[in-house]
Amino acid sequence: MTDVYIISAPSGSGKSTLVAKVRQIVPGLEFSISYTTRQPRGQEQNGREYFFVSREQFEQMIRGDKFLEYADVFGNCYGTARCFLDDAKQKGNDLLLDIDVQGAEQIKSKLPEAVSIFILPPNRRTLEQRLRNRSLDAEDVIQRRLVTASREIENYDKYDYILINDRLEESTEALKAILLAERLKRVGAQAGTADNETLARAESCRLRRVRERLHPILASFGIATTPNAR
Repeated sequence: MTDVYIISAPSGSGKSTLVAKVRQIVPGLEFSISYTTRQPRGQEQNGREYFFVSREQFEQMIRGDKFLEYADVFGNCYGTARCFLDDAKQKGNDLLLDIDVQGAEQIKSKLPEAVSIFILPPNRRTLEQRLRNRSLDAEDVIQRRLVTASREIENYDKYDYILINDRLEESTEALKAILLAERLKRVGAQAGTADNETLARAESCRLRRVRERLHPILASFGIATTPNAR
């Protein structure tokens, strides 16, 4: 059986770096490269960060039911091709999806057993600084991304796990623990000492475990916290 992991985060949260690092240390993990109609930025290469296609090609894929999910973000289309899930199943590997909130909702409706992980920056100021440090966007785009980030973060409580990406090394280990813990639960084997540590670390990232820590982060984005637990 193939586990599907959904990872979402506002632009600038360090998601891409985190995913790249965990892919190096967790075996048996396939990664879905999204299709997009936007132009490459900086050193991006076709087939590495994204598959860059025309809007006409993208719409043809929609008509051919080639996507597990797709969305329009800032006037550009992004989509996850079904073939990545099929390939992962054939190889007996798990699949990691790097997708936004819209796409995550679509995936969960089709694959309710998928494990969802939301990556948060430590606060709004840090996120803004990271966006500026990338030097990829004009000022108006940065401001728009910050507004969009607030809207995306409002959906945090729809996710199974929350990672606060403050220190990259710690966040990488936490994400690794989540992936391995879910595999352990799927297999149902008797856990050893190391496995118990992995399970405990993953459990500490459960939404219900981190709600208190989220209050100042959410407040920095002007988001009110909700009292319901999970």
